[in-house]
Amino acid sequence: MAADPLVKRSDTGSYIVQLDDAPVAEYGGDIAGLPATRVLPGAKLVKTAGQVVGYVKHLAEEREQVLKAVPGATKLYDYSYTYSGFSAQMSYDEAVKLAKSSGVKSVEPNELQKQDTVDTPRFLGMDSAWQQAGGVDKAGDGVIIGVIDSGFVPERAGFAPMTTTKRSDAIVAKKWKGTCQAGEEAPVTCNNKVIGARYFDKGIGSRPIAEEFKSPRDYGGHGTHTASTAGGNHGVEMSVMGRDYGKGSGIAPHARLAIYKVLWAVDQSGGGSGTDADIVAGIDAAVADGVDVINYSVSGSGSTYVNATGLAFLRAAKAGVFVATSAGNTGPGESTVGKTYPWVTTVANGTHDRDIQTTVELGDGKSYTGAGIGAGTPSAPVILAKNAGADETDLCQAGTLDPAKVKGKIVVCDRGVNDRVDKSAQVKKAGGVGMILLNITPGTLDADLHTVPTVHLDDKVAPAVKAYVGGTANPTATIGPGKPVRVTAPKVATSSSRGPSAAGNGDLLKPDIMAPGTNVLAATTAFSAAGGEYAFMSGTSMASPHIAGAAAVLKGRHPDWSPMAIKSALLTTGTDQDTSGKPIRNDSGSEANPFGYGAGLVQPKKAMDPGLVYDSSYADWAKFVCGSGQVPATHELCAGGKIDPSDLNYPTIAVGDLAGKQTVTRTVKNVGQLPEVYFPKVEGLKGVKVTVTPRLLITLPGHTATYKVTFENTGAPLEQYAFGKLTWKSNQHAVTSTLAMKPLMVKAPTQVTGTGTTGSASVPITAGYTGTLTTTSVGLTPATTAQAGLKNPGGVSFPTANPQVNDHVAKFTVNIQAGVKYARFSTFDADYPAGTDLDVFVYQAGMKTLLGSSTGGTAEEQVNLPAPAGGAVDVYVDLFAGADEQQVKLDHWELQNPEDNLTVTPSSQPVQVAGETTVTAQWSGLTAGTRYLGQLHYSDGADGSGATVLRVDS
Repeated sequence: MAADPLVKRSDTGSYIVQLDDAPVAEYGGDIAGLPATRVLPGAKLVKTAGQVVGYVKHLAEEREQVLKAVPGATKLYDYSYTYSGFSAQMSYDEAVKLAKSSGVKSVEPNELQKQDTVDTPRFLGMDSAWQQAGGVDKAGDGVIIGVIDSGFVPERAGFAPMTTTKRSDAIVAKKWKGTCQAGEEAPVTCNNKVIGARYFDKGIGSRPIAEEFKSPRDYGGHGTHTASTAGGNHGVEMSVMGRDYGKGSGIAPHARLAIYKVLWAVDQSGGGSGTDADIVAGIDAAVADGVDVINYSVSGSGSTYVNATGLAFLRAAKAGVFVATSAGNTGPGESTVGKTYPWVTTVANGTHDRDIQTTVELGDGKSYTGAGIGAGTPSAPVILAKNAGADETDLCQAGTLDPAKVKGKIVVCDRGVNDRVDKSAQVKKAGGVGMILLNITPGTLDADLHTVPTVHLDDKVAPAVKAYVGGTANPTATIGPGKPVRVTAPKVATSSSRGPSAAGNGDLLKPDIMAPGTNVLAATTAFSAAGGEYAFMSGTSMASPHIAGAAAVLKGRHPDWSPMAIKSALLTTGTDQDTSGKPIRNDSGSEANPFGYGAGLVQPKKAMDPGLVYDSSYADWAKFVCGSGQVPATHELCAGGKIDPSDLNYPTIAVGDLAGKQTVTRTVKNVGQLPEVYFPKVEGLKGVKVTVTPRLLITLPGHTATYKVTFENTGAPLEQYAFGKLTWKSNQHAVTSTLAMKPLMVKAPTQVTGTGTTGSASVPITAGYTGTLTTTSVGLTPATTAQAGLKNPGGVSFPTANPQVNDHVAKFTVNIQAGVKYARFSTFDADYPAGTDLDVFVYQAGMKTLLGSSTGGTAEEQVNLPAPAGGAVDVYVDLFAGADEQQVKLDHWELQNPEDNLTVTPSSQPVQVAGETTVTAQWSGLTAGTRYLGQLHYSDGADGSGATVLRVDS
């Protein structure tokens, strides 16, 4: 069947179906005989309530009726509480049929997601926060943290029974409606610490490896690590590879835990993968079971607010559940941050002030210090990986090391492509006794649990190490034992995904906040701990549970606070200073900014008493989504109208399209015990005039106050972000909002489209200045098309650090002429059968310097190079999924000169600051059946500029 625009084909063979009827969390009572079940502000969802039970029965009847249209479908899960619908195994034809059926709102593919991969309490000042909560045995008391991950190991000390009180037991019993599902393989047990455990595997099907457990028991170790970080017991003795690291603790040691296993090991690396069907089922169950906080350290989109996971979390937040989620590990590139929903708290990865370092001494007497936790090695021969195999690669991948050359030696391996721990495993497999792991570009240094003694060195010393090993007869090296040291922290980890958010046009600052995520020590599985119980792990996955734990401590202390009030307390008290009192930097050494660390490093002690909070509700989030333009005006989320996304009552303020001048509004609530008077202080935002009204806020306990902030560009550089802070100060409190502004000469669409050999398109514009606007054009230029035959789609991630041609990867070399204003490389769904998934990567020719990439889930990909440097580029097209053999087409355009086929009117017009106007692009004489590209250029006659791309399919 040909592709249908309503439904994307599922690679997993299953789909998530959303009914027209609302889920329990937002049903308003519009069906006769069924009273409302929606969760009111400050309340929680109670699944045993009579009206809820009745409405859930109604949803079951609706599902049954809808499923009659596809009798061949096999249902996986019912969703009732945060998402209304079900998931089912079915053919693409059946999915399309359902999408057109009465009672069905949407059908989307069940996609595969992956995990985002101990004295942290001391580093974060938790001792003081615990004291404010009433002591360690009150930190998170009566609060339930739901961990949606890969399960847990019940035998770990962090999950042992704990001493509770009748009061906290009663609080938990009143809201907890979950269960302990032992499972079929290696069954688990629960207690008064881990009060519930469930697993969801209908979506993942037969993909998990044989060693996995069909139960909530963790195999890969990720879930055990995140759960013990968020809420593991206090005072747990931790050791790694025979070294005692003292007593550790979860961030909320007295919280209860509920485990929802949705991630499964699908290969021998043990890494967790899960399908959307299982994940939504886990979210739905957690909210219905009565959790207060969710930790979700799983990958996800950063370009949409309204996918199934985002909507489920929307209803979770509406039901009073705080959600912490990882920002992703695809940094440091711009706009790589994932899960940018405003109703969750998105967490970046910062380095720790406790590092585990190892020194390697080379045979020439020079020594270098890096990360490593092993026992070290005696002096041994050392060899470069490229000289230790037949294919001359430095990556130490499977099958590349020759045992005859490696046995008894230390091997020098480059970071990249395969997992760091896989490299040491390959060294051990080939008979090596140690590894020197080298960063080839700036990045974090990670104290991983390797299978041979390892030192991880940075890119600055890598050339010297390689020069000695590769240029010396009989080189040797000695790796010393790892030892803990104090270092300046935090720094933003290179791998941590960055803003600005791809969704919302930059009008929402993401990530929200940063927590320690590099070399975090916590409990894990024997698989990940080399037979032990604890290991250091790194990633935003490890940062997120710190925020979940901190939220649980706040919730225990302030049970009436909403999820957004808790978020506000965490964000407005964060710090952008490191332990030396200087601004936070990237771990590469460069200057960091809020797109890396959000509101800064979390400060739980200060968050316990923030003074003021910024709150928002479901109605506000709906207006935000409607105003973002991601849904049509007829969408149900637009029923209450829309707002400019910058006006969401958020603890940070971002304007991604400041056209001269813009005013935003915020409302704060006094959550303290006394009346206070606050005065504003603005820092940063050089070149932007900031006016705050009123000039003081008089706030009474429990009452709100509203203020406005006007931002006006008075000389800030255009087309780049400026950052600053707005702090409301009283005698007792400082409440800080991070500011991110991108001044534009004009606010205009990034792209408009048209069709036909002759036609026109109107382009709306808001001016950022007063003067004359001049509009010119380049193009329209027809696409240049290149083709290649590919086969055997890989289904694996493209090796961006080492691009190579193979059966399913083609390379096209394009010479970009000097003076080109804009280049684009594209593939299109329309050129391929449904189910085809292509990825496109553009590099400087002959180099490993990635200039841009596009890796969506279809064949529709696009890489843009604004004002590219002249010269050759290599464009790799990867057939990720689809037919066994496929002819691929790469279209590209180079825009340099105006063409007679495109005119723009008016070419010149007067404009006012923040004034709205239009220009019209008209084309004629195009060749039918051709893809054209052009660009409109806007100028203020000075340094200002802007542009809109024009795509025309003739």
